[in-house]
Amino acid sequence: MSPALVFGISIAFSLIAWGIVARHLWPDLRRLPRADALRLLLLLHAFRFVGLSFLVPGVVSLDLPAAWARPAAFGDLTAAVLALVALMALKSRLGLPMLWLFTFWGSGDLLFAFYQGNRVGLEPGQLGAAFYIVTVLVPLLLITHVLVLRLLLQSDAWSPDRKDHTPAET
Repeated sequence: MSPALVFGISIAFSLIAWGIVARHLWPDLRRLPRADALRLLLLLHAFRFVGLSFLVPGVVSLDLPAAWARPAAFGDLTAAVLALVALMALKSRLGLPMLWLFTFWGSGDLLFAFYQGNRVGLEPGQLGAAFYIVTVLVPLLLITHVLVLRLLLQSDAWSPDRKDHTPAET
């Protein structure tokens, strides 16, 4: 089986598995006060600093294209910082704008990495141990971005501590 096929199958299965996990967690998340649900999702993204491993020879192949590795690494680091800033600002007036900035930047960064990988001819073997970041963590992060977006779009009236979630809103 070709490495590219293994890579694609791994990403597809990870999206399916994390999607099932998210489907089971969503009812509990939507029952929480919005700030608490968002806090849990943002905390996952605080670990996106692991994308810096794309810059570490030995973790990744020396052949990993810098045109892919640098934007992926620093895009992830930026997303981690934005997640932490959004987390700190959650209950302030800056909470909503920071959540939107984090959501657009973070999801855009992940999608750009897939686009850029195709553009530069990224080979799965060039990722070395970081293969698991792309095949396990990235699908989780994409799905949690969708959950953040759902929480942001739940109601026209934004209140991070809103407690009156009802099933009709989802």
